[in-house]
Amino acid sequence: MSVIHRLTAGWLVDHLSFINQCGYEICDSFAHPGGVTHNTSVTSAEDSHSISAFATTPLSSSGPPYGPGDAIEAEGKRAKMRYVFREEFFDISKPRIAAAPEEQLNREEYQEGAKSDIGNSLTTARKKRKRKCIFNQGELDALEYHSKVRKLIWEGTLDLVQEGLKSGFLHHTAAKLSCRENNVPHGIVCGLAELCEMAKQFPAVNESDHQAVHVLEEASSAEQDLLSCVVENSSNCAKIIVLMGQKYLVPPKSSFLLSDISCLQPLLNYKKKYDVIVIDPPWENKSVKRSNRYSHLSSWQIKQIPVPALAAPNCLVVMWVTNRQKHLRFVKDELYPHWSVKTLAEWHWVKITTAGEFVLPLDSLHKKPYEVLVLGRVEGDVKEALRESEGVLPIPEHQLIVSIPCSLHSHKPPLTAVLAEFIKPDVECLELFARNLQPGWTSWGNEVLKFQHIDYFTLLQNEN
Repeated sequence: MSVIHRLTAGWLVDHLSFINQCGYEICDSFAHPGGVTHNTSVTSAEDSHSISAFATTPLSSSGPPYGPGDAIEAEGKRAKMRYVFREEFFDISKPRIAAAPEEQLNREEYQEGAKSDIGNSLTTARKKRKRKCIFNQGELDALEYHSKVRKLIWEGTLDLVQEGLKSGFLHHTAAKLSCRENNVPHGIVCGLAELCEMAKQFPAVNESDHQAVHVLEEASSAEQDLLSCVVENSSNCAKIIVLMGQKYLVPPKSSFLLSDISCLQPLLNYKKKYDVIVIDPPWENKSVKRSNRYSHLSSWQIKQIPVPALAAPNCLVVMWVTNRQKHLRFVKDELYPHWSVKTLAEWHWVKITTAGEFVLPLDSLHKKPYEVLVLGRVEGDVKEALRESEGVLPIPEHQLIVSIPCSLHSHKPPLTAVLAEFIKPDVECLELFARNLQPGWTSWGNEVLKFQHIDYFTLLQNEN
């Protein structure tokens, strides 16, 4: 199960387990005698059942690891292999910055740690920053927000961590040998955003003659087909596709559109209305500008996303927001009203180590060990809303999603299992600005296949 523990405060989630429960098992490719298997599809452990958006059936694994993307020789036998995500990416055994003793996650010391209020933070800032203007207004707003949510985050995380330590999911162990990291492909260059730019140079197609969906088959697909419409894998098998010589895994029962914000029309042509829309926009901030890690969007550009055209009645909208209060206010006061979405709750994703420590000090002045999610529902006909909400729980005002984060930048934890309590089964789900795919979901973004790159996975061979 991707949800390890469920308490009143929220969930302790296993991100790695969720990825590996998507069912990447090869069992329908044959090897040519004396040759090498050509793998084009991957079958889930339960071939006869469709994988819904909220399936969490675990898979067993055994056998020696092989290099990602490698083939396995067989003499006319049915090859049986499975891909798993590299666990090294979740080997977060130490905090990035060691916390002071009063900030360590310990119930007896909580009251002492709670004394780090705005006034104490200002004193610390004076010593560290050595400048006349200690805080600007944005920083003061962030401190005030942190003072309001600190107790909820501390106490809720503590409860979930203690359950994780009791069950053995979290554990106090020595850091693993660093030599493992030498084999982790941190420098994968996918060039997906650049590919989206290149796709704009393709000859224009007549929209009335052009298919809205490209269904993946056993035969290879032309790159233009993978870039000009929604790509759908409707089978119980995952597929391997090739773009610019790079291999990507597409999980079963998933669909995606690889494009930037200027080419959203194929998603609208897909003719689907979504009951859940998760949005992780590239917010503008100073660190993004300095690092040039990815392009960002202005608030005005984010408002242009056609959420009302994509949302079903009573659609649940979930927005990832950075810790800048400017962005949080924009979502609640301007963006959601613009989309006719009523704000219902603020949740927090809390990042911890394998030992249950915050990955950053909770009262860090620079970065926090948590991120914000703003949840809301599309407003509309009252009767329709009541009908859609029958049989599902109301959205709690505050919940925590506690997990060991992936070391890959901006690989957010899946929300599939935690949202299952609050929506009906078999709903249509959409993720905007996605960087990975999920069974049962439609995903869009100019890096939508980023974490599907085959080098992020290890290939295992199973017994027949």
